Amino acid sequence: MSDAFDRGMKTRRSVLGDAHVDRAEAAKTPFDTPFQTLITEGAWGTVWSSDAITRRERSMLTLALLAAMGNFDEIPMHIRATANTGATKEDVMEVFQHVAIYCGVPKANHAIKLAKAAYAEMEEDQ
Repeated sequence: MSDAFDRGMKTRRSVLGDAHVDRAEAAKTPFDTPFQTLITEGAWGTVWSSDAITRRERSMLTLALLAAMGNFDEIPMHIRATANTGATKEDVMEVFQHVAIYCGVPKANHAIKLAKAAYAEMEEDQ
């Protein structure tokens, strides 16, 4: 594999955790392998691996963008990742308040609902 893939897999595991990445890798098929390679190299090996901003900041930006665009399916995964990136619950609430003002209350409200559920699951797992 490429350097970007190796770097991406390391970053992806660091942010999302081994269990999540192992499940994703086990579910990979020949059909979606090109896509998985693309996100591992591009998203994780380039964007998330950059040291231009902190992982805490990157985590907050990602949550804001997901909520703003209505891409709610990945919000719980990225809430769980905050345990590894350093973004606090207070940070996340600030992010979603910003989304409410600039992108709409319904999007922020739904993102908060998903975050609350993800945080509750994380607390149960501890």
